Amino acid sequence: MIYPNQLTVLRIILTPVFLFLFLSDNPLLKQISIVIYLIAAITDWYDGWLARKFNYITEWGKFLDPLADKILTSGAFIAFVVLHVLDLWMVIVIIIRDFLITGLRILADYKKMRFTTSRVAQLKTFMQMAFIYYLLLFSVLKTIDALNKNYESFFNSALNPQLIWWIMFVITLFTLITGITYLFANRKLIIKLIKFEN
Repeated sequence: MIYPNQLTVLRIILTPVFLFLFLSDNPLLKQISIVIYLIAAITDWYDGWLARKFNYITEWGKFLDPLADKILTSGAFIAFVVLHVLDLWMVIVIIIRDFLITGLRILADYKKMRFTTSRVAQLKTFMQMAFIYYLLLFSVLKTIDALNKNYESFFNSALNPQLIWWIMFVITLFTLITGITYLFANRKLIIKLIKFEN
């Protein structure tokens, strides 16, 4: 297995490690979890850079890399559902949309078809990741007693349930809209893909 693919597999392996640490009641383990998540996120950038620079592009990599990204992102969203920070229904909408589109793109690549992508979809990904980092950062910093004692009101404002709900609602709505737009823009290719499969 080439190095970029090894990094992709590592990203998948690190996801349950992150979940175990982040969902722990131990503040130190929670603090370590954000380091694990950042390492996993860095592998996403690094394996893509290696693949492009040295032409390490394989069918296995094209299948596994986007899947690993969604597993990592979904794992973080699910963790916040478990902690009652996010609503389950919003996370379900995001996960279904992202895995559906990712699955279609993987299948299209396998069948040598090229789906139309847009910068709006990239914006959706940026919004999701930025929000995850936001929640991770403040949730973990809050576990540090010295910081929490001195900046308790700040943390309470940053993690205000209503604020979090509305941000997540906007991200969920935007994710859903981009998914519908993506399906509509590629409807002819999707029909061909389905007919080809049959």
